[in-house]
Amino acid sequence: MSRRFITLAAAAAAAVLVTGLAGCASADAGDAGSDGADDTVKIGVVGKSDPQWAAFEKAAKAEGIDIELVDFGSYELPNPALTEGEIDLNQFQHVIYLAQYNEASGEDLAAIGSTQTYPLGLYSSKYDDVDDIAEGDTVAVPDDASNQARGLLVLQSAGLIELKDGGSPFSDLSDIDEAKSKVKVTALEAALTPEALPDVAAAIINNDFVEEAGLKFDDALFTDDASDPAAAPYVNIFASRAEDVDNETYLKLIEIFQTDEAVQKGLAESSGGTGVTVQLSQEELAKTLTTVQKDVADNS
Repeated sequence: MSRRFITLAAAAAAAVLVTGLAGCASADAGDAGSDGADDTVKIGVVGKSDPQWAAFEKAAKAEGIDIELVDFGSYELPNPALTEGEIDLNQFQHVIYLAQYNEASGEDLAAIGSTQTYPLGLYSSKYDDVDDIAEGDTVAVPDDASNQARGLLVLQSAGLIELKDGGSPFSDLSDIDEAKSKVKVTALEAALTPEALPDVAAAIINNDFVEEAGLKFDDALFTDDASDPAAAPYVNIFASRAEDVDNETYLKLIEIFQTDEAVQKGLAESSGGTGVTVQLSQEELAKTLTTVQKDVADNS
């Protein structure tokens, strides 16, 4: 982990102790911010059926704001949709995922509201204990850069692999020291790692796909610690286009999401109580994204 990430982690951890949503507007949605939200706000999500969303729709409606949830089946889709103006906000990713998208695409999507940090877990349909995983077995991890790196760090903490130089939020498969590792690792699209369970010893599965796969969060053989300062780059956010960071309607939606009791109860339910609530100011999020994005560029 770079010194910049250590500094970022400490700052974010302090902000958590004090214990996000965003907007990318079409012309009509931008007008909604100034006239009281007459237009429907389209929000891109992965996992529309999660209980917080029904509660959020109801709470927003009570404040005179109509929202439409646009459900995407893959993490690769919501950011391009936001960039193209097909949706107004999205909420599915953490800070480092957005930083990597911006760096790779040349876009400048903004993080304007934080939600929670979720642990990343290792699941298996063959083993009940991580120590039972056999030498030479294959384990699946997500193939997107940020979740792959985090998944590899989980596997290292679980004693299944060893990463060269200790690993970092930018590690990939080439950083695995195969001679010192217990298992082999293969990368799949995040949404497909649960489907791979019959064919691999275990898989890193993002929270969005755990219950869809018929699993329970406490089925995980091993997870990282969502409250650890090192998890700072993995704070989940709502994202907007840069020109919409001051949209009054979107800022009101952020307030509703962060303070409505039914929404927070739904969040706890959807994560099996594993999520750690993080409320960073817009300025703190902007600084965090800038720092992480610089680290992404330096490690590209």
